[in-house]
Amino acid sequence: MSTTQPTTTIGKAANFAETRVGASVLVREFGRKIFPSHWSFMLGEVALYSFVIVILSGTFLTFFFTPAMGEMHYQGPWAPLRGVEISEAYNSTLAISFEIRGGLFIRQMHHWGALLFVAALSIHMLRVFFTGAFRRPRELNWIVGVLLVIMGMAAGFTGYSLPDDLLSGNGLRIIDGIVKSLPLVGTYLSFFIFGGEFPGTDIVARLYSLHIMIVPALLIALIGIHLVFVVVHKHTQYPGAGNTEKNVVGEPVLPTFAAKGGGFFFLIFGLVSLISALFTINPIWNYGPYDPSPVSAGTQPDWYIGWADGFLRIVPGWLEFYIAGWPISLNINSAVVVMGGVFGAMFIYPFFESWLLKDKREHHILDRPRNNPTRTAIGVAGIIFYCNMWAAASGDIVAVFFQMSLNDMIYIFRILFFVGPIIGYIITKRMCIGLQRKDREIALHGRETANIIRLPHGEFLERHEALPPHKLWKLTAFESPSHTPAEPNADGKITGLEKFRAKLSKFFFEDRVSPVTKRELDASHHDHDSVESNTHNQIGY
Repeated sequence: MSTTQPTTTIGKAANFAETRVGASVLVREFGRKIFPSHWSFMLGEVALYSFVIVILSGTFLTFFFTPAMGEMHYQGPWAPLRGVEISEAYNSTLAISFEIRGGLFIRQMHHWGALLFVAALSIHMLRVFFTGAFRRPRELNWIVGVLLVIMGMAAGFTGYSLPDDLLSGNGLRIIDGIVKSLPLVGTYLSFFIFGGEFPGTDIVARLYSLHIMIVPALLIALIGIHLVFVVVHKHTQYPGAGNTEKNVVGEPVLPTFAAKGGGFFFLIFGLVSLISALFTINPIWNYGPYDPSPVSAGTQPDWYIGWADGFLRIVPGWLEFYIAGWPISLNINSAVVVMGGVFGAMFIYPFFESWLLKDKREHHILDRPRNNPTRTAIGVAGIIFYCNMWAAASGDIVAVFFQMSLNDMIYIFRILFFVGPIIGYIITKRMCIGLQRKDREIALHGRETANIIRLPHGEFLERHEALPPHKLWKLTAFESPSHTPAEPNADGKITGLEKFRAKLSKFFFEDRVSPVTKRELDASHHDHDSVESNTHNQIGY
């Protein structure tokens, strides 16, 4: 065995890493990890790179922000606010914007990066849902993703509330109202959260601790767990092995993906920088410091919080009553129920679908959304449900723009709250089934070439071209789950829960289009060849 020691600096560094942490094993295992080349997998990268931008820009801002509620009179360069009583937090935010070189640019990078992070994360979760990537063995990774969305919203809201301007103060006042509306414990929770009666004396300091330490630590931990799950479970793949004849499904981390990923990060960084330089966001100097007395119409929360605000705007005010002298304010705290219900449904859906199908198998091939019409329809219904409440948060602006009554807008959003998801579900499911039937026709009869021929006896026919094997695989290699009837348990009894599951399964999977079988394909190709042969003979080929 050779004991020659490396003499170059790089060799010595490599030897140090190898003898301490076994770097060669790490590089060999992780470097061979294949990342899919399909564009939809880049959504997770966008979220990750946006988070890095948020961390970098947020670190800069922590050097200059003062998380304190002490009162002072503004004497800075922004003339309209000179002499106005403001908090130290608001003053430091104005100083970052107008007195620190590059401060406003970094502030806007931080805000735009946060918006992009939550947006990319949300769309990434939708991709996972619609393609069925949450199924076994990836249920826990789906739960990690839901927690990432919740923590992303928490990070955005705690940061959004730090400047102590009019907009953030109104948002905190809404939170205080929701907390106080909780029966029995509401007032105590509010006092504990705000450190006294609203707005409290140290709420900004508490939010600051959450925003720069606790929530980012949780986000980093969840991202790390997510990446570990990705490495352990490997990536899912679309049918057809990447949709290429060479059976290429992705690229190894080293060197291809690492180089492309680095370039993609700088593209994201440049895009966020460009948006931050050209488009103003959260101009707190226009809002002024928080004051509960002015009525501020037209102010809107960030989009990922807007859906909860929209629900509060459309819920009827009469949903408040008393039980044994205790007020039950469903017109306010029902927002907690709705948000909890949405995220609760997201947590349990992978296990619900597995239970519904009695499917305990591992799934590594993704579904095309059209091939699972009910799941896709449920997803679209959820999107419509969310978008309706999100639009309701801007109901006052919509009413002014279209010169409509605000009351009429509220009633429209209330109707859409119930009707919109149902209509979206029905239309989406019918569209998916229609697309499945079209795929079935193409698989059996080939692609339409728009080449029309006329036979000697006057009949017109359109030539159809056989599909390449990889495209045919894409249209035929999928599972179409059928409903599972109620089955007896080990004691030979059919329980009430099993009957309920069977009814739900029938509702979910009764309408389906079966995949094309090999026998059908062979028969179709035989008929097609016969027609082509007869056609050629008739036209003299």
